[in-house]
Amino acid sequence: MATAIKNIPTDEYLLSGNGSCGGCPSALALRIVGKALGSNAVMLLTPSCTVASLGVSPKSASSWPALNITFASAGSSAAGVMAGFEMLKEKGKYKGELPTVFNWVGDGGTYDIGFQAISAAAERNDNIIHFCYNNEAYSNTGMQRSGATPRHAYTTTTPGGKSQTKKNMPLLMLDHNIPYVATASIAYPGDLYDKVIKAKSIKGFKYIEIFAPCFTGWGFDPSQVIEMSRMAVKTGAWSLFEAENGKISFSSPTDAIMSGKTERMPIDDYLRAQTRFKRIFKNGDEAQMIKDIQADIDEGIDFLRKRAEI
Repeated sequence: MATAIKNIPTDEYLLSGNGSCGGCPSALALRIVGKALGSNAVMLLTPSCTVASLGVSPKSASSWPALNITFASAGSSAAGVMAGFEMLKEKGKYKGELPTVFNWVGDGGTYDIGFQAISAAAERNDNIIHFCYNNEAYSNTGMQRSGATPRHAYTTTTPGGKSQTKKNMPLLMLDHNIPYVATASIAYPGDLYDKVIKAKSIKGFKYIEIFAPCFTGWGFDPSQVIEMSRMAVKTGAWSLFEAENGKISFSSPTDAIMSGKTERMPIDDYLRAQTRFKRIFKNGDEAQMIKDIQADIDEGIDFLRKRAEI
């Protein structure tokens, strides 16, 4: 059972007055993550909405030390920071508990531009947490397609809809044989909080991907950001799981879907609620396009279910 919202600490590490859009899913996720990590942490950020919203140096809307790094270097930069702390500790120049060093990076900086360095850090099992907040596009620069963008979604670089299916980054990270991989959603804050608490307690490379639908890029009302996140899970478009040393277990409500206790919601309502899919319902090929998207989801769920049995 996930931690109840009323039992999550009230401490805030993303401060009021930041430049995020009202109801920004990344900001909501970072608030929950902060409550789990606590004050002894160092944050690294590649170019993103979060970087733009934290303010201009030397002032910051983050209570943690926050380092802005290059797009491609999240894995190596965080590994270097952690190695520095460990060396200082070894030489007796750093007293107390080592901080949690973590990356806060979007899907563009994780799936695409930053993948090489992240993969290398995972292969080395560097003692960091990599958070990917996934809004399925390069939202900060105007909604270009990324490796996380689903098939038939409109972006400024796929004006007719993306023709390829999306990459499965959590499973790619699982194949790096790292000690902890998890997926989460802002619609289930207790689940996210618990997974960060667990990741913080594990030594080595940890990967947590958070589903964070961007209302400005996806085209829905900001008041619906939590509901959109919940619909993604209930349709199976996003699955909640964690893997400790390769062994997968599913979180509620994905566990009920995987076990067959709960029927998935139809994908149609989820797609219709987002203007990025509006071309599906206007070009006369609606049935086939919905079938394509549903097939991608079905295939992903079936593969994940079978992978969990290994």
